[in-house]
Amino acid sequence: MKKVIAILLCMILPTLVSAESSVVKEITMTTTQAVQLAGTLFERGDLDRAEEILTKLPPLGRNDLEIERWFLLGQISARRGDYQTAITIYRRILADQPGLARIRFELAVCYMKTRQWYRADYHLHLAMAGDDLPEHAKQIMNHLRFVIRQNKNWNVWFNFGIAPDNNVNAGVGGEECVMTMFGLFCRQLPEPVKAVGYNFTLGGDYEFKLSDKWRWKSDGNIHATLYDQSQFDNLHLSASTGPRYVWNKGDIWLAAAGGRRLHGWDGYNRSYGARLLANYDFTRKLSGGLSLRFMQNVHDEFGELLDGETYGANTRISYAIDATKYVVLRTGLDRENTKDPIYAHWRPSASAGFGIELPARFHLYLDASAWWQNHDGKRWVVKDNSFSQVAERNFTHRYAASVSNNRFTVWNFAPALTFSYTKRESNIWQREFDRFMVDFSMRQRF
Repeated sequence: MKKVIAILLCMILPTLVSAESSVVKEITMTTTQAVQLAGTLFERGDLDRAEEILTKLPPLGRNDLEIERWFLLGQISARRGDYQTAITIYRRILADQPGLARIRFELAVCYMKTRQWYRADYHLHLAMAGDDLPEHAKQIMNHLRFVIRQNKNWNVWFNFGIAPDNNVNAGVGGEECVMTMFGLFCRQLPEPVKAVGYNFTLGGDYEFKLSDKWRWKSDGNIHATLYDQSQFDNLHLSASTGPRYVWNKGDIWLAAAGGRRLHGWDGYNRSYGARLLANYDFTRKLSGGLSLRFMQNVHDEFGELLDGETYGANTRISYAIDATKYVVLRTGLDRENTKDPIYAHWRPSASAGFGIELPARFHLYLDASAWWQNHDGKRWVVKDNSFSQVAERNFTHRYAASVSNNRFTVWNFAPALTFSYTKRESNIWQREFDRFMVDFSMRQRF
């Protein structure tokens, strides 16, 4: 039985109170009628009385009526310009019902109002895949994505994590033996080394507006992995700058790029070149991306062997299944030229990812990826107790599961836990390895 509530007539419907009467009249109505009345008052612009009804209602449980009550409270806050309160309310609704495209759409609009463009884009992309929105709303969202592209003027990111690694040196272990005229000579190969790594990423980008569609975009990024054994430390620095053009269905960015890598805190290499990035929305559910790059590589040591050029082409296809689930498919082809053909190689790759927004603000992402590394020249290796020349062929596959939660945030960063397993197979058995990692990190909340 629907719960019956009492509402003071003099507060809600003053026109029904006679001027000659000093008696406070009272009517009763169901909670459904009360929520409907609040909706009517909201449409008329009577926000205070609509809010009064909604806040005086008792908790209605986890049902459509309770969602409608909180939805109206969110709309009231947004109408007043209190977008932060509206964001809190909409996120609360999505914590229990992540599949509500209308709520995700309203959340995206509030993020736009507060100039949080990247978060707006994330939720708008999912909302566009919802089937519970009318066609005119989807057309509006197409325009809003263009507005977001026009206004994405800066972004800063920072991630920090701890990653225990059971094979940081990619060791294979075992014994390598070769038969000589003096008998069998053997050596012990390095065993896998366990280490605890601390990784962080710090970066940002900024776009200077030249016109409604032209920008000048610059970015910079620092990524470091630091271990309790410093000889395995890695530091990557990169930066790029160039013009970016945006239109209603996509954008394209051409930039000069440079990078620097340190390994074990010693110089490893530096690179400079150019890259092109393009994005395009094919439909409201399907979008794609293309990345092209050319880099000239100069090594601090062994340059007479490793110096050369890198060419890369990568594609990305994203498909939003509905307002909570999406898939991402990636392919790539890289070519690295080196002075010594032993190290020159082709590297095709492919990956498939699946993400889902879960209740209680959990997000799960599953990813499977594979890449091949086919070298040009042959190298001397030990095989079957003798030396032979082999052109190296590697096949690496990686599987990862990442879970994060937006309920527990620190400065808008949410905790994430990633489990991954990587295995490399090779026609040179000394190059094979497998490794398992657990990575705890703090990531940007969307």
